[in-house]
Amino acid sequence: MKFSKLFIGASVFAALMSVQTAEAQTGQPYIHDPSTLAECDGKFYTFGTGQGGLISEDGWSWKGGAVRPGGGAAPDVIKLGDRYLVIYGATGGGLGGGHNGRILTMWNKTLDPNSPNFKYTEAIEVAASDGQEDNDAIDPGIMLDPNTGRLWVSYGTYFGFIRLIELDPATGKRVEGNVAKDIAIDCEATDLIYRDGWYYLLGTHGTCCDGVNSTYNIVVGRSRNVEGPYIDNVGRDMLQGGGKMVIAAGDRVAGPGHFGRTIVDEGVEVMSCHYEADFNQGGRSVLGIRPLLWKNGWPVAGDRFREGTYEIESERRGYALELAVDFTRMKQERRAWFRMDPNEPVVPIENQKLEEVIGEWPKDDIEVRIGDYMFRPHQRWTITAVPEAGGYLSNPYFKITIEGTDRALAATEDLEVKTVPSFTGADEQLWRIEQLIDGTFRIMPKAIPGQEGVNKKYVLYSVADSTPTLAEWDFNTDNSKWNFRNH
Repeated sequence: MKFSKLFIGASVFAALMSVQTAEAQTGQPYIHDPSTLAECDGKFYTFGTGQGGLISEDGWSWKGGAVRPGGGAAPDVIKLGDRYLVIYGATGGGLGGGHNGRILTMWNKTLDPNSPNFKYTEAIEVAASDGQEDNDAIDPGIMLDPNTGRLWVSYGTYFGFIRLIELDPATGKRVEGNVAKDIAIDCEATDLIYRDGWYYLLGTHGTCCDGVNSTYNIVVGRSRNVEGPYIDNVGRDMLQGGGKMVIAAGDRVAGPGHFGRTIVDEGVEVMSCHYEADFNQGGRSVLGIRPLLWKNGWPVAGDRFREGTYEIESERRGYALELAVDFTRMKQERRAWFRMDPNEPVVPIENQKLEEVIGEWPKDDIEVRIGDYMFRPHQRWTITAVPEAGGYLSNPYFKITIEGTDRALAATEDLEVKTVPSFTGADEQLWRIEQLIDGTFRIMPKAIPGQEGVNKKYVLYSVADSTPTLAEWDFNTDNSKWNFRNH
């Protein structure tokens, strides 16, 4: 986090012009420099610059209420055993006019401020800068190495080098004798993650704290060694200013910074950040959560699922989800190709219309199947957000209906799927749609009739080329994966 004059630009006109789902979370997701998301007793937490942070029951709608004493800037949080370690920067970053900063850690048994076990330990200093050296002790990011059990922190700003130190995971103190190592320049608000034999250093590049004029973006380099060197996709060392783009401005949000990674499930990951300015929310700094994809070994921000009308295509075979109704042939004059006059005017053939076939469909429940996509009404699904039903990390719940009708896809008690004549808002008619790390999607009913609580296990599944059902999530089979085509 660098300090500059804060600018907040409100644009009512821009908000009115936007017709797409907001990229930020709902509720009051206002935060700057958010920590990596942390889960505690079924709730999500993130902390920001200042003493507070945000809490969410579902990962979609956020409100204030998280508590972190000590003030300062740009915290991070990690769960180690049955405790949470919080790390943050005290001053530095140009705040107060200087770069003499400190990095501090403290523990808590819970993140819930209403719990009787909620009590932070006294803060411990683990790094410092004197305002004259080529480093700024602020913006810490923390990672537990899954291979070695060692605990690492990266920190720093544009004022100098990004540095790496090691902490004791049992105490949160600096490892005795540990010497900080320079690993990057030309970025700030760094974070470390590990995946498939690689260590990744995510850094925030560009300018912050200038509202809609902020140029923040997130870049990455990787190394086989946690101490570097961190090299980008074209061979540039991050110590020389390298970095591959992960996410930049787009969709009326600008200035993404302060990366955090959350693994939701096998093959399902999200990244968190703040947007310096959400144009649709008056230019406020807000929490952003996006799917995290992995392409050729590199992390890249995915996109939230967008409302629209689609073919729902099985990754297993490429067939389309459709109503189990009779196929209605379209009328077309047929002539042998060699008898056609090439100079004859071409008249386009219109798509088959809903009113031409809906009278032949059953009025009650209709089963679903998978078949060749032919642009037919029984294969086209309109997917619409249902914001009043809540959501999950990165999206609200959706209803899935046949285009032009209220006929809705629903889960059944015996782990099958069908369509019902009308959408009622029942939980079994609400769907969770998440982009996976490979770019495909999983589709999950919010609830299964006869089962308690929110469904976190069963997904829409192609049990065979023509048979959709509900089955346990398995990232390692294409049966669990779907695509959305707008033909």
